Amino acid sequence: MPAWRNPQRPSMMPIHRYIRADPPAMLDAGSRTWIERSVNQAPLWSSVDLRDGNQALPTPMDMRRKQAMFDLLVRMGFKDIEIGYPSASEVDFEFARRLVTGDLIPDDVTISVFTPARPALIERTFEAIRGADRAMIHLCHATACLWRDVVFRMTPAEVMQLARDNARHMLRLADGAGLSAIRFEYSPETFNVTEPEFALEIANTVAEVVDASAERPLTLNLPSTVEMHSPKVYADQIEWMHRNLDRRESIILSVHPHNDRGTAVAAAEFAIAAGADRVEGTLFGNGERTGNVCLVTLALNLFTRGVDPQLDFADIAAIRGVVEECNQMPVHVRHPYGGDLVFTAFSGTHQDAVAKGLAHLASRAAAAGQAASDLPWEVPYLPIDPQDLGRSYEAIIRVNSQSGKGGIAHALRSGWGLDLPRELRIEFAAVIQRVADATGAEVTPDRIWDIFRAEYCAVPSIPAELDGSQVTDLLSAMHDRGVPAEIDQLIDADTGSLAVCYARLLVDHRPVWGVGLTQTTAATASAAAVRAALHRSGAFAATSAGGPAGHAARNGQGI
Repeated sequence: MPAWRNPQRPSMMPIHRYIRADPPAMLDAGSRTWIERSVNQAPLWSSVDLRDGNQALPTPMDMRRKQAMFDLLVRMGFKDIEIGYPSASEVDFEFARRLVTGDLIPDDVTISVFTPARPALIERTFEAIRGADRAMIHLCHATACLWRDVVFRMTPAEVMQLARDNARHMLRLADGAGLSAIRFEYSPETFNVTEPEFALEIANTVAEVVDASAERPLTLNLPSTVEMHSPKVYADQIEWMHRNLDRRESIILSVHPHNDRGTAVAAAEFAIAAGADRVEGTLFGNGERTGNVCLVTLALNLFTRGVDPQLDFADIAAIRGVVEECNQMPVHVRHPYGGDLVFTAFSGTHQDAVAKGLAHLASRAAAAGQAASDLPWEVPYLPIDPQDLGRSYEAIIRVNSQSGKGGIAHALRSGWGLDLPRELRIEFAAVIQRVADATGAEVTPDRIWDIFRAEYCAVPSIPAELDGSQVTDLLSAMHDRGVPAEIDQLIDADTGSLAVCYARLLVDHRPVWGVGLTQTTAATASAAAVRAALHRSGAFAATSAGGPAGHAARNGQGI
């Protein structure tokens, strides 16, 4: 073991219980093609928030919440929405009837309803969508060995017959009712741990039974029902199916990744590259156990690469609000793209880079005579422009004890148009650092502003005979009273609404900053800045005391 490495001790966890072999290899490394393929268009999106997501809620949605979720999905642009499990829930059944009989389904939206492989439940499911112009019946049952042996106690041949019989029953019900617009979806649940050859055989069998064609394709949904292997294994499985399906041109190949290992997004992205046409998931990843794949993350990952997600996230805060209300569960503050803090930097080094990136973008836009929103987005630490998702820049940088001068300067610049000189920036950062350390809490922009004005702009008491507007006269009078003061820097600026002057004086050879903010002239701002600096130095107190010694009481050290 290298000398630099601290040896880690074995854990006391029962590791012997979790020896699981990898699934059978279906692809040689040399024949794997998806790993080199980039995704350059959005897949077909299918929201299962109203079925799979709803089943996972402590308090399932009532009719009002279901309608709010459905309306949100339609507004966002979903064209494929699984609306429920009508044979399992009276609310789901009634909601399907409400959508159909109330003509509440847009003409370009296909609703889907879920059913297990049991004839009576399939019939109840058809009853739920009776009268729908277009809909999809989603047949699902488990196929993996563990489920066959433990749950169903069926042989592979019996499971195959189960699929065949129930697919035929679906077809008879659709044809008998003259429902030519009804399509079918089939999910061999637990596909990811099913023997590949058996999964392929059962998929081909169902496609043959329903006579899948280009005009009436079968949606073949291949779930990673419980995520057990790395994302590349799932992608290999999808690519193998993609290559070997009998009626590939008549099949919409769909994936449904769960997030048990925390890699559902990666698995979905790999699967799309491997040949998947469609992705089932939920907004913000709600679902059983650790959830379904998050469609927000998937879609906005595409967006950050310049690929149109074909869903509208222009007001992500509003989307999150509806989802939280419908699910009655909060979205984590660190959830990609949608959480409250995902665009926020507290670290000083991050803040400095973000602030400089925003300033650079603004200068590029000004030089090009364009709006910043028309330029390519290139800002350190921010993969996406918050404004493209309806978020503001206000909370990008927040200040606490971990922050530095860059974040504090950004707060003053973005909120009040002040661009502090570098030396003043460093000095004021120390002032805020002391406040943050003392309180242990975040220092808000308004609090930063108040502290800045109190520290650098206030002149609460000036001897009347020294309250002149001419800087030179004022400095001369101070000198006559035994307080030598001279201007080291005098920097004029303009915020658009205020005249600003940053004055750095040498008072008795010690540097002291003051800031003048006025709504009048630059000369007035300069005089105010010099008076503020003299006040901070303690010079006015010194003149009242009759000598220079009193000014050391403050000496520009801050509050």
